[in-house]
Amino acid sequence: MLHIKRLVLATCALLASMSVMAADLPIPSAPSLGAKTYVLVDYGSGQTLAAKNPDQRVEPASVTKLMTAYIVFDEIAKNNLSPDDMVTVSKKAWEMKGSQMFLKVGDKVSVDKLIHGLITASGNDAAVSLAEYVAGTTSTFVDYMNQYAKQLGMGNSRFQDVNGLPQEGHYMSARDIATLYAAIVREFPKLYDTYFHNKKFAYNGIQQYNRNTLLWSDDRVDGGKTGHTESAGYNLVASAKADGMRVISVVTGTNSENARKSQAEALISYAFRFYQEAELFGADKQIAQIRVWKGDETQVPVVAQGAINVAYPRGKRDKLTTSAELPATLSAPVEKGERLGTLAIKYNDQVLKEEPLYAGKTIAEGGYIRQAMDEILMMFQ
Repeated sequence: MLHIKRLVLATCALLASMSVMAADLPIPSAPSLGAKTYVLVDYGSGQTLAAKNPDQRVEPASVTKLMTAYIVFDEIAKNNLSPDDMVTVSKKAWEMKGSQMFLKVGDKVSVDKLIHGLITASGNDAAVSLAEYVAGTTSTFVDYMNQYAKQLGMGNSRFQDVNGLPQEGHYMSARDIATLYAAIVREFPKLYDTYFHNKKFAYNGIQQYNRNTLLWSDDRVDGGKTGHTESAGYNLVASAKADGMRVISVVTGTNSENARKSQAEALISYAFRFYQEAELFGADKQIAQIRVWKGDETQVPVVAQGAINVAYPRGKRDKLTTSAELPATLSAPVEKGERLGTLAIKYNDQVLKEEPLYAGKTIAEGGYIRQAMDEILMMFQ
């Protein structure tokens, strides 16, 4: 059990800490956009670089299909289905309105082609076919979608269908969309590379072009998903890479295809112009250590879960400072992985990122003599 009498701010000598000079300007504000909501996220660190109403619930339209894709990718990763599996198209899939892959009742289509139809052509019929193949019915698949959303921490998302056609109570937030997109990239990198970069897709002699037109105009963009209905407006999530940094840009409720494209690109350009990303601490790197009383050892290493990356103002890495909030008094036993505090990474007085800190090893209770001696010594602390 962790015994904490009080908390203190322990400044860790981890990075060079220099006085802020006049040349260390604040980070410029993000561009002002007309989108109803937006968010710009640095993928490596998870930091939000710019946002407007990022947690507001909005109609996602076909951006919904990202969750359909996520579940299908997860089923492939678990070997529950294969891209080579053949799916028989149902009447329900064939009857779907809106954007289509142009499936016909009774067609036998591979999962591979259906995923291309889902992502590149944004086919509502492809979404229904995949959902029925995975879960038997679309209603059961929707239950999966909501369970996965909860598991991913998407607190402002609720799904009522598999494709994003307007329904009451069907919503996502810009932040949740970015969270979902990042999960696809992180958890299924090979499938992401296979299905999200394609500019066009043909089925039954009908060729369709990816509505994410940034794939043509911006070499930094390697994928994304569009969505549009009259009530939702024009939505776009786009991912871009440059100089070892990936960002995810989400805009919702814009008034045209050109607007969603230009506004998403403005956010992407802002990120790469004013930020860069670096790893401050590698995975399992000791960040600090704490004196442990009454234990079989006297020091416990303090670590993070995995590497710590940070996005910071371009060219200003030497201006970053770190401080760790850690217990002033810590007594054994201490369990490995036990939460001990928080690391704050700052530029000037601005907190760029906070990272939880944990015990790097288990410290058991010491023997009777050790505990008695430490009890006396603690009286003089």
